[in-house]
Amino acid sequence: MQVILREILDADVKAIADIERECFALPWSEGEIVSACKRVDFCGVVAQIDNQVVAYLLGLSLFENAEVLRIAVKKEFRGKKLGATVLDSFFEKVKARGAETVFLEVRVSNLPAIRLYESRAFTRRRVREKYYENGESAVEMHKRLL
Repeated sequence: MQVILREILDADVKAIADIERECFALPWSEGEIVSACKRVDFCGVVAQIDNQVVAYLLGLSLFENAEVLRIAVKKEFRGKKLGATVLDSFFEKVKARGAETVFLEVRVSNLPAIRLYESRAFTRRRVREKYYENGESAVEMHKRLL
């Protein structure tokens, strides 16, 4: 299985939206994905296997701070370290842009994601009560890139 990591292209938006619908209760629309990708501070990565987008990370990087907005792996490709792979690629890209810290929010119930982030040296900063639309809290996590 050869994984190709690359920047997000306009042609990837539909595949990313499909993965969003598969993975999230409130997925981003194609329009929201396009809007994020057009931001001047956008930084994104896709993992491709056999010409198919199987994982992605949508993020931002401005000056010394970077943020993970969305990260997902197609269900049939989970357990192959693709989440860690796109995270590591994102770290390299934002560090090259001058980022020193990466942060994100994750649902308190999303234990697999929290374990992934902790395996990549993220630390828990605080709980943001009732952060999500359904009232669920979020864990705010940070990672130093230095």
